[in-house]
Amino acid sequence: MRIIILGAGRVGESVAETLVSEANDITVVDPDPERLRALEDRLDLRGVAGNGVQPSILRAAGADDCDLFIACTPLDETNLVACKIAHDVFGIPTTIARLRSPEFSQGDKLLDKDGFSVDYVICPEESVTRTIHQLIDYPEALQVVKFSQSQAHLVVVRVSAGSYLADHSIAEFRAHKADVPMRIVAIYRGDEELPVQAETRVRAGDEVFVLTGKESVRRALHAIGNPDRPVRRMMIAGGGKVGLRLARGLVGQCSVKIIEANRKRCDYLASELPSEMLVLQGDGTDEELLVDENVADMDLFIAVTSDDEDNILAAMLAKRLGARRVIALINRRAYADMLQGSTIDIAISPAHAVIGELLMHVRRGAVAAVHSLRGGTAEALEGVAHGDAKTSHLVGRPIEQIKLPAGARIGAIVRGEGEGARTVVPTHDTVIETGDHVIIFLPHKRMVREVEKLFQVRATFL
Repeated sequence: MRIIILGAGRVGESVAETLVSEANDITVVDPDPERLRALEDRLDLRGVAGNGVQPSILRAAGADDCDLFIACTPLDETNLVACKIAHDVFGIPTTIARLRSPEFSQGDKLLDKDGFSVDYVICPEESVTRTIHQLIDYPEALQVVKFSQSQAHLVVVRVSAGSYLADHSIAEFRAHKADVPMRIVAIYRGDEELPVQAETRVRAGDEVFVLTGKESVRRALHAIGNPDRPVRRMMIAGGGKVGLRLARGLVGQCSVKIIEANRKRCDYLASELPSEMLVLQGDGTDEELLVDENVADMDLFIAVTSDDEDNILAAMLAKRLGARRVIALINRRAYADMLQGSTIDIAISPAHAVIGELLMHVRRGAVAAVHSLRGGTAEALEGVAHGDAKTSHLVGRPIEQIKLPAGARIGAIVRGEGEGARTVVPTHDTVIETGDHVIIFLPHKRMVREVEKLFQVRATFL
């Protein structure tokens, strides 16, 4: 695809890095030529310096022959105007805008073709909030992603020392937990990927990726990790857009304390949130403040300020002072990679949280959903099988006969629609039917094109 990305900030850079690795023709537009040169030196893309709302600049970037336009500057108004110009002046078929304001949402009349011509809305802050809420709902998990209208879940969980899976083979674990319908699709020991074979022995501390139906998620998590108590007490360091969105979604769910350094912002938070939520003016890295506010009693501590270093320090301090679980919001990829296996339980990247939503609009064929995993190196892909045994690479074939790239695994199948939909955890002889939503784990992004071809139907299909 020929793609223009407006904005070379953290989100734009992550989007460019993800899309350029898949042999797309990428052009990045940004007013800062030095930032563009740094991107050009590191990635195989072209940079055009200038104001992206000027038609002449977009024309120089190749807007006359563009398939997808992504506006992800920090300003909503710039992104809205740029999408309008991209559609009305250049006829770019698909436009995506990063919009931070909750005033604009998908399906809003202002965003249709008679308005700002925005086909899809992405909001990293909303994606981060959604990710954190899923981690609150499933406290044992390191990551939770949903497929096919939430019928199937992929959960990442660290193996606990008390789990039967620890120091046992996968075959032994399957026999012991035969009553829990789940499929292990990947195991990581640090940065090393282990083969998912019957004889593979798992250790405490390994990360296990499991696909299961929505009704079996908690049983699957309890079988592998420590059964964790629900989140009842929570502390949020940072009352910005993410902190406020998060707190609003927790009203009536748990006790929340918010720490915010700016006095005016504290006043605003107090006016926007119910009185039972305590807003404190202070620094999340202030040890005395955390101790005074009983951080040791917190089920969850989340650092979501705009400063990566502050988030890392606050989360590490909270963990040392006794918080049961800590999450840090990290923008820089180098920091997120460095924190793997540290005292911080989970590091969340806004850019990675939103990548899956973008990838859905870039993927080919019958791909229904994509989720980025392990910092963007791996993916989980959901595709819809069409055709019959003569026209499809999937339909009418048992799992064991489907030719997947080495390491890729079919983890779940969602069969049926609406209320009749159900999740099938496949075995080697499960046969795929037309209309099935097939969920595949890919350990490397380079496998995407090969897997996408499986969902393509031959020309004879009518």
